[in-house]
Amino acid sequence: MNLKPLLQHAFAARAACLDARHQSACRLFNGFYEGEPDLVVDVYATTALIYNYAEAPLAGVGAVRTALETLRQELPWVTSAIVKTRHGSPAEKRGGLVYGTQADTRIVEHGLRYSVDLTMNQDASLYLDTRTLRGWALNALAGKTVLNTFAYTGSLGIAARGAGAARVLHVDRNREFLNLAKSSYTLNGFPIDKRDFLAEDFFPAISRLKREGQTFDCVFLDPPFFSVTGKGKVDLEGESERLINKVRPLVSNGGWLVVINNALFVRGRDLLGMFESLCGSGYLSIESLIPVPEDITGYPATCLRTPPVDPTPYNHPTKITLLRVHKTKPAPSHPRG
Repeated sequence: MNLKPLLQHAFAARAACLDARHQSACRLFNGFYEGEPDLVVDVYATTALIYNYAEAPLAGVGAVRTALETLRQELPWVTSAIVKTRHGSPAEKRGGLVYGTQADTRIVEHGLRYSVDLTMNQDASLYLDTRTLRGWALNALAGKTVLNTFAYTGSLGIAARGAGAARVLHVDRNREFLNLAKSSYTLNGFPIDKRDFLAEDFFPAISRLKREGQTFDCVFLDPPFFSVTGKGKVDLEGESERLINKVRPLVSNGGWLVVINNALFVRGRDLLGMFESLCGSGYLSIESLIPVPEDITGYPATCLRTPPVDPTPYNHPTKITLLRVHKTKPAPSHPRG
């Protein structure tokens, strides 16, 4: 299959994602769905980020070269590019500049500024698939207290802070990631309280917050697909319910618990069934399923493949569920008669 026309078609479909000043971030090409499974192309401000997912990295070099040539031709305002090799050395996974002199270090989304470090980790330090969720946070969390677990670089909490949240507590094991969140605070003029950036493992941090009797109007639960530390295990294929039950006591009555499950091989209907079972007690209810943006999923006119496991009723393997927590069980309704 000729890759260049696929890239041109995908880039054109995403024209609306890119603001006039080229400060935004979006996925330009999702190769798994749009015709080249070993290639993903993102753009952060004026820096392109190209992922080579080929299991034998050299097999993906041609696709990377075509992507670079097409970017130069179709998007001349892109002034630098980074290539990340998923199955390469640690340095290759983090990526390096292949043209240009400097990568961008900030983007603008929904009017908020986010610091990014595009080679800090094997991803880009800002997850594009949760953009719609950040938009929800901006609209919903004014005056609320928020707990951002597995915070990474803090983007969900930064959106909450941009909404005017009364307090946002970020929890992540990695202090370097939280320092990038602080940089985003500085870009937006938000005051920094060091007590709200907790570099601690999820499990002891959550246990301590519960012992202290703390509660929040909104808790974000966005764990990695799989992780094991000396403090506990995260397994989104087999143990999502355990994590949900662990944080649920920290949500205030009527508050939100936002659960993100990015496990590729978890069927959407199975996940929804788990939530419906949890809601059977009356102490939880499903408010909505938040979609992933179309630049991530691909567009009807550009998609050539479907996910390996059906995410329906979600629109992508990143499955975002908005739950309401009820501290008292709703009274049963009685039929009229």
